[in-house]
Amino acid sequence: MYPRKTELAHTVLQAHRAPLDLRQRRALILCDGKRSLAELSVLLGNDAPALITQLQRNGYLHADDVVAAPLIATQTAPTPTPAVERRRSMVAARIYVLDILALQRNPTAAQLHRVLQATREEEDTVSALQLALAHLPAMTSEGYAQRVRGRLQEVLPETYLAAVLDGAPLPA
Repeated sequence: MYPRKTELAHTVLQAHRAPLDLRQRRALILCDGKRSLAELSVLLGNDAPALITQLQRNGYLHADDVVAAPLIATQTAPTPTPAVERRRSMVAARIYVLDILALQRNPTAAQLHRVLQATREEEDTVSALQLALAHLPAMTSEGYAQRVRGRLQEVLPETYLAAVLDGAPLPA
C-alpha cells in the first residue's frame, strides 16, 4: 500500500490553522504515494498503520491499491514495543526556529533571525530562542505559535525546556 494525499489534505496542509496535530501533519507530508506502509512505519513509528487508517477515514489519504484497507485494519492491533527515545538537540531547536523565522515576512522576524544565527554559546542561544518565542505570536496566529512551542518541546534537550519555554533560569 502506498498512501497518497487527497485534495482535502493538500488544502489542509497549506492552511496553518488546520485541525491536525504535528504527528498527523508529518504523516500527511510523508504520504506521497511513493512510500509504502512499511517505510512510513519506520519514519513515523509503530503506530503508523493506525494513524494512516485514521487519516484515510477522515478523507485526507487514499491508497493506490484496493487491498490496502483490509491490510491496514489487520495491522492496527497494538503490539507491545519499547518506547523510542527521540533525539533532542539544541542545534535542531535552533535550526527549527531559524527556519520558522525565515518563513515570516516581517522585519522583526528578520532581526530575530540574525540574532539567533549569530549565537554561539548555549546561554545566548537560549536567550535568542526565548526572544523569538515571545515575538512569534505578534507575527503569526496564536495557534501557529503554539505549534512551534509544541515542536520545540519535542526537540529541545530536557535541561533547557524550562529555560526556553517558561523563562526559567538556566541550569547550573
